[in-house]
Amino acid sequence: MNPRLDLLQPYPFEKLRQLFAGVTPPAGLKEIKLSIGEPQHETPAFIKEALTANLAGLANYPTTQGTDALRQGIAAWIGRRYGIPAPNPATEVVPVNGSREALFAFAQAVIDGSRPGAAVICPNPFYQIYEGAALLAGATPLFLNTLPAHGFTMDFGAVPAPTFARTQLVYVCSPGNPTGKVMNLDDWARLFELSDRHGFVIASDECYSEIYFDEKAPPLGGLEAARKLGRDDYRRLVMFSSLSKRSNVPGLRSGFVAGDAAVIRQFLLYRTYHGGAMNPAVQAASLVAWNDEAHVRENRRLYAEKFDLVTPIVARHLETAVPEAGFYLWARTPIPDTDFARELHHQYNVTVLPGSFLARDADGVNPGANYVRIALVAGLDECLEAGQRIADFCQKL
Repeated sequence: MNPRLDLLQPYPFEKLRQLFAGVTPPAGLKEIKLSIGEPQHETPAFIKEALTANLAGLANYPTTQGTDALRQGIAAWIGRRYGIPAPNPATEVVPVNGSREALFAFAQAVIDGSRPGAAVICPNPFYQIYEGAALLAGATPLFLNTLPAHGFTMDFGAVPAPTFARTQLVYVCSPGNPTGKVMNLDDWARLFELSDRHGFVIASDECYSEIYFDEKAPPLGGLEAARKLGRDDYRRLVMFSSLSKRSNVPGLRSGFVAGDAAVIRQFLLYRTYHGGAMNPAVQAASLVAWNDEAHVRENRRLYAEKFDLVTPIVARHLETAVPEAGFYLWARTPIPDTDFARELHHQYNVTVLPGSFLARDADGVNPGANYVRIALVAGLDECLEAGQRIADFCQKL
């Protein structure tokens, strides 16, 4: 077996299962699960209809590159969403089976594990796929703490030049998981300058980009930032996006990568062997989803309503605020985050995720410690009930 598998830590939800072992919540309280970022709004009917109407495509092997129609639809969406010229659908866009598998596979294609000291920089806290992808590609993950003192941004100025010299890949997540922080143009300019100087590739995870609360101010994207800064070739930049949260189809497993044509070409070569072709029926359903914005606006309205009503209830007891984007409250706890999550589950049957499970110790701290991630993914009534239970629990502490 690959010995690097032994370097992988248990996934956060396995840690949560172990944390809750032996805990029996009150039988009279229905469980409200706000621990996992799984969208629970209704999947739009027209997407399901497109999926079933195209089941005949199961009789054909799909191509790894996907259909021309889907790549063109994705490219057109990027152009509309970010107000930039549509990327070349033939060379700068590839459909993928959700951003998760693509974020993992990308590191396997980019990293040269034969180079001594190969490193991958990740935000901390972070989406756990980044760490696993780096380790199994033969690299060392390096964690850059995102702390309130720096507005939850990645402080690249704290990274020594020798570290950047061995860095081959940098993962960024904007809007961030779990903080909801959005990178601004200055952040991108600094990262691009470092990429030019040291030659690393940027993987921009933007799967939360379509959940925001001001229709006139959508989050800045990586390709958009590149264009604004005159980097029309998107050199060493690839963005990752997904329909899961945008269109409430996490089970569809559909997303895309887009950016630097030279990097995309090599990634496509890797995927040809990796076996990453998308189901033809899924491609058809994905195309209609990318072509429609009405359901996405309604999705944002539902999240905005929940944040408007639930955040004040929680914020009276825990330090938290409506994020810039995404569907998480990142809340500071008055007791250790693991104790908070365990006792909240025990006493009130609400599950939240300890922040320390999403982070690693770096520079002497775990930046997720004494935080919990609260995913407002359930319906409004359940989220309100959960918010009140959290408030009642906090009053007893």
